[in-house]
Amino acid sequence: MLDIKAKQKIIEKFRTHASDTGSPQVQIAILSEEVAELTKHLKDHKKDFSSRRGLIKKVNERRRLLKYLEREDAKAATALKNALELN
Repeated sequence: MLDIKAKQKIIEKFRTHASDTGSPQVQIAILSEEVAELTKHLKDHKKDFSSRRGLIKKVNERRRLLKYLEREDAKAATALKNALELN
């Protein structure tokens, strides 16, 4: 789970306007960071199946949000993928 300071840094970096906290770009960036943390955790704790389930849920949610963003704003989706180094 991300701490508040890390989440605030991500929000400041990926927000689309001054009071933005919930745009797809911000949500995808936060989910990407959480996926990275869970992936690192699961490398050490291979039998932690509840965390594995959480990881799968986060990856699927990120995929759905990326699909939505591509449908609504392809340029923003491409820029976000490049910034987060996703496919």
